[in-house]
Amino acid sequence: MRKHDPGESQANADHILSLLRRLRLDWLVHHFPPRLVRSVYVFVNGFITIGLLALLALLSGNPFVFPSLGPTAYLLFFSPLAATCSPRNTILGHAIGIMCGYAAFVLTGAGALPFGIHQGIFWPRILAAALSLSATGALMTLFGVSHPPAGATTLIISLGIISKPLELVIIEVAVFLLVAQALAINRLAGLPYPWWNAPASITHATDGFE
Repeated sequence: MRKHDPGESQANADHILSLLRRLRLDWLVHHFPPRLVRSVYVFVNGFITIGLLALLALLSGNPFVFPSLGPTAYLLFFSPLAATCSPRNTILGHAIGIMCGYAAFVLTGAGALPFGIHQGIFWPRILAAALSLSATGALMTLFGVSHPPAGATTLIISLGIISKPLELVIIEVAVFLLVAQALAINRLAGLPYPWWNAPASITHATDGFE
């Protein structure tokens, strides 16, 4: 189990103050509780990032917004310095989820019935869900790219909610766009958000079975 890193928590708090100073809004921390300021910060960032992707989805007619993108956005702005929130883990984690989800969807025949059609227990879909989630978890562990929201991505695909090949590409593009927004905003806030991988000290803390 990963030990709590006081330095990481301090950095996560300091970058909000840094951004507020740049925007000449640092007076907020002197008039409101720190937790409230932090919650507003997460709210604004989540609204902007998902709002932009939702607008893109509306204009293009493609699934640039999907359920598992929500927890990814939350993690990227609530605990951006965690190893699971690095661009590497976020992008590769979702990629693994996409591949495992589609492989399970095809191999089990889960697409024989359109999603939402109820005919009692549809065993191929149950098998696809179990197979995709277990494979995603195993591969993320094997390659050291843990990103929990990818577990939801793989279920979205293996259950047939989103299953067309082009849509799967759009999902990964949406992840790239979200990471790009997180990189821009976190860097603007003065946070040392990694360009690709988390610092070695954080990455090593998540390895092993401590």
